[in-house]
Amino acid sequence: MATIICQNELGYQNGDLSTFTGIVPGEIKRIFYIYGAKGQRRGGHRHHQSWNILICLSGKCRIYCNDGETEKFFYLNDPKQCLVIQPKEWHIMDRFSHDAILLVLANTYYNENDYIYEPYAKDKQYV
Repeated sequence: MATIICQNELGYQNGDLSTFTGIVPGEIKRIFYIYGAKGQRRGGHRHHQSWNILICLSGKCRIYCNDGETEKFFYLNDPKQCLVIQPKEWHIMDRFSHDAILLVLANTYYNENDYIYEPYAKDKQYV
């Protein structure tokens, strides 16, 4: 199941710095961010191979995850936290605040064939 991880935070007089290391297998190969999505849903898929790390850099949002057995909502509103989503987890991002910027890091390059758009049976109630 998806997991919230608090990143290492280093405080300095001129600002804070958060780091993460070794959270997903392999290297980070793709970075993108979602913004201007207030009132919209994003995601609605799972993957064959790709792991995702989600960090809400600004504002807040909600993420629904389902691994086929367990379903859970996560709320991101702190840039020191990240949500690690495994490939098998169906996920939907929603409830974006007007100032939300959601950073997504993936350990694979974009590949249309890696996406699975068929939800688990439980997801159909939420979707």
